[in-house]
Amino acid sequence: MQVPFAKFDKMHGDIREEMILKFAEVYDKGWFIQGEECEAFEKEFAEWNDVAYCVGVATGLDALSLSLKALEIGIGDEVLVPSNTFIATALAVTAVGASVVLVDPDEVTYNMSGKGLEETLSPNTKAIIPVHLYGQAAEMDEIMDFAEKHNLYVVEDCAQAHGALYKGRKIGTFGDVGCFSFYPGKNLGALGDGGAVTTDNKELADIIRRLGNYGSTKKYHHKYLGTNSRLDEIQAGLLRVKLRHLQEYNIQRNEYAKRYLEGIKNPRIKLPAVGADRTHVWHIFAVMCEDRERLKQYLEDRGIGTVCHYPIAIADQECYEGYGLPRLPFAKYIAANELSLPMYVGMTDEDIEYVIDAVNKF
Repeated sequence: MQVPFAKFDKMHGDIREEMILKFAEVYDKGWFIQGEECEAFEKEFAEWNDVAYCVGVATGLDALSLSLKALEIGIGDEVLVPSNTFIATALAVTAVGASVVLVDPDEVTYNMSGKGLEETLSPNTKAIIPVHLYGQAAEMDEIMDFAEKHNLYVVEDCAQAHGALYKGRKIGTFGDVGCFSFYPGKNLGALGDGGAVTTDNKELADIIRRLGNYGSTKKYHHKYLGTNSRLDEIQAGLLRVKLRHLQEYNIQRNEYAKRYLEGIKNPRIKLPAVGADRTHVWHIFAVMCEDRERLKQYLEDRGIGTVCHYPIAIADQECYEGYGLPRLPFAKYIAANELSLPMYVGMTDEDIEYVIDAVNKF
């Protein structure tokens, strides 16, 4: 039996015809950049997230870097970043010329909390990027209290947590901006790259939109040193189709996670925990195992796909040699022990039971 880590034909199986019809519709319109589909998606995604504005961009990384640039964060500034996040979070900070300051996460949820923020604060700290990692909301009350106390911007990295809630409120609505990725494997994924920024600040939304359109306020008039980062019409149209199904897909993921949590009994496997007053949309089902490499190979030998998120901590990445980033202990622990089990829409009962049985027999 084969259970891949992700299976895109299964993920889109029940909406295949809708997707094909939308592709044909956009193709037949003959307008592929800055058109009706992107405008409609921005409106619908803003409404879905209970915010006033949404700006479509090319990638999740661009969503972060354009937001930082719009907030005028740059050379000489410091930004607090979780030590165990995907490298895109740090790269966005480096891209605007600011300095990455790593903070180890909470040891239960693997997410940023108030822990460690005070120790990393300096007169140069300008912003915090809490990452709602693996699909679970970060500890936003503690983070927002700290940010307000020290007059810091909050740029939420929502790339893995579309639809997650903290105290009944959507993630991406607490900080100055919420930054989303629509990479194909995300809970809301395009059929290519894509991203978006959400905010209640009209001025900020306007600046981000202009920065992503060559810094242009109107055609051939360039107020900002911008770039080319726009969500294209085909991806926007396909995302509109998938957005209508996102809530039911998140419910499916929660059902799969519940089965894993109840069924996996192996004492060598540390299961993920959900913090109080929040929801998890299970973009990733991350377990910890001190014999991770052997577990990975054992599952691979039985046809089960897994991925490590992430096997090399940011501080140990070659591109950050010479930056003096601290090698924090819990980031090292996660890099050495984390393994993600299969989690995708369209998994069958047989798939789930096969994975559970294999993990329990390890």
